[in-house]
Amino acid sequence: MTEAEELRPVPRERAILESFFTQLGMLSFDRAKDYVEKEKDLSRGAGPMWSALLAALAHLSAAEKVYHHMTFLGQKIGGQSFFSRKDSIRTVYTSLYNELKKVVTMGRHSQTASSSSSSSYLEDLLSHLSEQLCHFTQARMEMADLYEKLHSLGSQKSVNSEELVATLEVVLHKYSSKFHHPILGRVEESFQTEVDVVTQLLRCQAQVSEWSFLPALLSLHGAQSKLAAWGQLFQRQKETRKNLFGGQSQKTVQPPHLYTWLQRFQAALLAKFSFYFHDALSRQTTPADMRAQTARTTPDYHGKICAFIRKHDASNVSLVFDNRGSESYQGPGYHHPHSYREAPKGKDQFPAIVSLPSGERPHTHWPNVIMMMGDRAAELNTLDKVVHFYDDKVQSTYYLTRPEPHFTLVVIFDGRKSEKDLQIAAFLQEISGSLRNSKPFSWLKPGSKG
Repeated sequence: MTEAEELRPVPRERAILESFFTQLGMLSFDRAKDYVEKEKDLSRGAGPMWSALLAALAHLSAAEKVYHHMTFLGQKIGGQSFFSRKDSIRTVYTSLYNELKKVVTMGRHSQTASSSSSSSYLEDLLSHLSEQLCHFTQARMEMADLYEKLHSLGSQKSVNSEELVATLEVVLHKYSSKFHHPILGRVEESFQTEVDVVTQLLRCQAQVSEWSFLPALLSLHGAQSKLAAWGQLFQRQKETRKNLFGGQSQKTVQPPHLYTWLQRFQAALLAKFSFYFHDALSRQTTPADMRAQTARTTPDYHGKICAFIRKHDASNVSLVFDNRGSESYQGPGYHHPHSYREAPKGKDQFPAIVSLPSGERPHTHWPNVIMMMGDRAAELNTLDKVVHFYDDKVQSTYYLTRPEPHFTLVVIFDGRKSEKDLQIAAFLQEISGSLRNSKPFSWLKPGSKG
C-alpha cells in the first residue's frame, strides 16, 4: 500500500468511529450505545467486519457503563441481554475481548484476499483499532480487579497503600501506550486520568501515614486538579428530557459513581491531612480562618475533638507520632532536601502533632504517655483497643488508642475516670476508625452508607 493510499480518508466509517469514541470518552454510555446500534441497523448490507465491530462497540458501551457505575461490586448486573446472567465484570470484558479478537482475525484474513485499496484501508483501520481495544479491555479487567480488592479492604483495620500504588504503577506502565490511536484519544485520556487520580490519592494516603507534609500535599493537589478537570466533562453536558405536554427540559448530566467516589475519597483524605498537619497549616492563616476551613472538611476532626473536650471536661487530647525508625523524619512541616538536622532523641521521638485545647503538649504528662505507649504496645497494636491508666502521683486518668501503626491518640483527664466509661471509649474508637481511612473503600459499592 502506498503512502497516498494509507492517508486516503474513509469519511463515513471513520466519522462514525470518531463520534462514538468521543461520546464514550465523555462517559455518555447510553448515547454511544444507541448511536452504534442505530448505525448497525442502517449498515445491514455492509461487510461482516464492520458489522462485527459495531456489535462489539455496543457491548463496550454497556460494559463501560457497568464499570463506571461500579454496579459489578456485589450487585446484579442484569437488565440487558449482554448482562442477562450474573456475570462478573471480568467475564463481561473477557467476552468483549474475544469479540474484538475475532475482528482482528477477520482483518488479517481479508488483507490477503482484498483487491480494493479503499476496502483494504478500512479493514486495516478496523483491525488496528480492535487490536488496541483488546489491550483496553485487559486494562479494564485489571482495574476492576483492583476496585474489587479496594472494596474488600473497607472493613480492614489497616491498608497497605504503598502496595496498591505499586500495582497501579504497573498497570499504567503496561498499558500507557497500548491504545494510542487518535480515534481512541478521548478513551485513552479518560483512562489515564482515572488511574492517575486513584494513584495519587492512594499515594497521599501512604504519605500522610508517614507524616510527610510536602509529598502528601503535592499528591492531594495533583488528584484534586485532575478531578476538577475531569468534572468539567459533566458540567458541559446537558441531558434533554421530553415531558408529557410536548415541551422539553435540560439538566446537567450526573457523573458516574466512580467519579463521585473519587471525590468522596479525596474529601476524606483532605480532612485527615488537615488534621495531621493542622499545626503547619494554621501558621499560614488566622485562627478564625483555620477554624472556618477545617469546619468545611468531612469529618471535621479538630471541631469534633474540641466539642468532646468541652462536653467531657477533658484536660488534653493529643495525637502522638512515634518517629522511631523513620530515616526521613526531620520534624513537622517542609524541610529543604539538602538541609541537615540531627535525628530526634528522647521525648522528641514522640511529638504531639496535634494537642488540644492549648496547642502545646502537656509536658508533665509526657513521660507517662511514652511509658504507656511502650508498656501497652501489644494491646495498642491491635488497633481497636482502648487502653486505660490512672496515675495516683499526678491524679490523672489516661485513655490511649492507636488509629494506625505510627500514631497514638491520647485523652487525659484530671482526677479519676472509670475504665468502663463507654462514651469516652466510643469517641476514641470513632475517631480512630475514621483516621484509618479504610471506610471510604466500602463506599465503592453503590448505595453503601457512610
